[in-house]
Amino acid sequence: MPETKTLTLAQIEDLAFRALTAAGATEAQARPLARATAATEADGVASHGLAYIPIYAEHLVCGKVDGAAVPVLDHPKPALLRVDAATGFAHTAIDLGFAALIPLAREQGVAAMTVCNSYNCGVLGYHTLRLAAAGLLGLGFTNAPASIAPSGGARPVVGTNPVSLAVPGPDGPSILIDQSASTIAKSEVMKHARENRPIPEGWALDPDGQPTTDPAVGLTGSMAPSGGYKGVGIALITEVMAAALAGATLGIDASPFSGPIGGPPRTGQFFLAVDPDAASGGGFAARIADLVSAVRAQDGAHLPGDGRASARARAAKHGVAVSQATLDRIAAILG
Repeated sequence: MPETKTLTLAQIEDLAFRALTAAGATEAQARPLARATAATEADGVASHGLAYIPIYAEHLVCGKVDGAAVPVLDHPKPALLRVDAATGFAHTAIDLGFAALIPLAREQGVAAMTVCNSYNCGVLGYHTLRLAAAGLLGLGFTNAPASIAPSGGARPVVGTNPVSLAVPGPDGPSILIDQSASTIAKSEVMKHARENRPIPEGWALDPDGQPTTDPAVGLTGSMAPSGGYKGVGIALITEVMAAALAGATLGIDASPFSGPIGGPPRTGQFFLAVDPDAASGGGFAARIADLVSAVRAQDGAHLPGDGRASARARAAKHGVAVSQATLDRIAAILG
């Protein structure tokens, strides 16, 4: 059993912040990402939590991320916002955009936001959940460096490209769908590679398109799409929304989210925020309540997002067990 140490969410945020600033990020660039890191650990998504901080730090040092970037917000159309992340962390750019997107969606009934020249936005559901917490239906897309091959092919052309839907409810978000186009997030394969652990068959393919349980081989090949051609379709939809529509770099041209090779990936995000009451004529809440009840009425059934919500509640009360190996890597950054 790997050694762990339990930290509070405040301690996780502080540790992430100190490591990011030690690696060269300004407070404005580091704080939103540190806050998201703590939230991600709370949700039980450790692959995108503190384990990613050494990668972020490496990318600050090698120039994949501009630690002093200042994102720029543009408002080209009444219900459309554009944010240029200026090759900084996506979280800072998204924070800037959301401060305008949320009131705009409430005013207009629907508003959209694109982000270009961006970077890995971490757990996409973290961002859409904030829209739902504000009473809006939030839909998000983010593209990534190519790692999924097209149907019938073996060479990656699109990334794992997550899509997320967060649905507001009377007591906060009621449904959170957050899934990548691959069977599993690439970060999980990377995590297994770092820990020298085999991956389950069906997670990744070798360079010839054959299944592999060796994470290192899978990282040189491609990620297995979820549901075969349907997963490829989701990845393509996301590529259109988060890259082409946002004026961001396609996955085939983006540098990897891991390792020092290549410059800034310049990937993108797209968010849509909708006032559900205005759109439905006031019937949204009742219909969502009926939908949720139909699931809850079945013994053992659960809704997307239930697991994260339970983990979040436990973390707030008991803290999070963090790998000591991860803490050691972060300690090396802090010197």
